[in-house]
Amino acid sequence: MVDLFEILIGKEGENDYKKKPVIVQGITGKFGSFHTQQMITYGTNIVAGVTPGKGGQKFENVPIYETVGEAVSATGAKISIVFVPAKFFRDAAMEAFEAGIKLLIAIPEHVPVKDAMAVLDLAKKKDAIMIGPNTPGIIVPGIIKIGIMPATPFKSGRIAVLSRSGTLMYEVSHNLSLANFGQCVSLGIGGDPINGTTVIEAFDMVRKLPNIDGVVVVGEIGGDAEELLAQHIIDSKFDKPVVAYIAGRAAPKEKRMGHAGAIIYGTYGSAESKVSMYAKANVPVAKRPAEVPMLLAGKIGGKKG
Repeated sequence: MVDLFEILIGKEGENDYKKKPVIVQGITGKFGSFHTQQMITYGTNIVAGVTPGKGGQKFENVPIYETVGEAVSATGAKISIVFVPAKFFRDAAMEAFEAGIKLLIAIPEHVPVKDAMAVLDLAKKKDAIMIGPNTPGIIVPGIIKIGIMPATPFKSGRIAVLSRSGTLMYEVSHNLSLANFGQCVSLGIGGDPINGTTVIEAFDMVRKLPNIDGVVVVGEIGGDAEELLAQHIIDSKFDKPVVAYIAGRAAPKEKRMGHAGAIIYGTYGSAESKVSMYAKANVPVAKRPAEVPMLLAGKIGGKKG
């Protein structure tokens, strides 16, 4: 499988380390233009935008192309972030993968399930990665920010944060940063029912990073992602500290709370089920975000990331 971090930041020592080119699909929309400015300010190498009908124009001195194919041909970019409305996502994502994009950050929420599944199928055929839909994106603090997350909660370090919730990804990373546990990466899985990258796949992407001291997983009620991850941690004999937080522990059963995937039936997808399975994997579960760095310090033994 394609290496997420080689696409994202290259290998340390390469000439393009920290300078990987990124394309923005939907760069001229209100949402896309605002977050493009934020990414450029952070230092992300935005090299092209794509908006049909506006080819030849520029935004913040970034050239705009009619198609992703033209943008890829002109820049050699392998990364694209998509800001188009959900109903146009399928066509935009398909175009990106057909043009050679290897990492697609899918921002739109409420993408029709059949569309997300079709895009994911093409991504697998093209040996590419899709993060999202309904993701805040991915950030390697101090190096690259591809998404809608604010920059201030994140600090460079040695802890990987994987989150099903965008807002909680910021809050947990902020609490880690305050406790001097910086992050080597924070990645939003996405809140739609279909995830281009599952929690387990994201875990396997980060677990072998040489600069990692531990992993924090921010989950939520609904589905069985956390239970499956806990079993995967056991089966893979991962020997570095893992700490979890589960949102929605007080939510009433059989009521959808927030994300489309956050609904529980009986005991399926319940917080109790997730906490119980995490306990078997020796993963402590914080009761609130501020408790995450305390549990992490207990497992790491005071060594800060």
